[in-house]
Amino acid sequence: MAKIKHSAATKRRKKRVLKQAKGFWLDRSKQFQQARRALLHALTYAYRDRKARKRDFRGLWIARINAACRAEGLTYSKFMAGLKKAQVLLDRKMIAEIAVKDEKVFKKLLEIAKG
Repeated sequence: MAKIKHSAATKRRKKRVLKQAKGFWLDRSKQFQQARRALLHALTYAYRDRKARKRDFRGLWIARINAACRAEGLTYSKFMAGLKKAQVLLDRKMIAEIAVKDEKVFKKLLEIAKG
């Protein structure tokens, strides 16, 4: 019978991969090779989408600000240009929060941007 070399390391590696693949469907969570392939895809998408999430949220904030501005008869670009000119140092995330939750403050920001 052949001697098994590196069995402890192999077992540890396989165990780690299968643990990470927990929750995957069918053989992807049970068989090592299937799990390894599925995990490679999953980790690739996870890395890519951590970057994409930032772009997605920025787009969402801009859409919310634009909708709130247009309801008051001003475009997004003119609103942002007006705020920049007035040296208002709020980022898009905070402006979008204000637009959604506090209309009075947003109307004051609109006045600042117009004037």
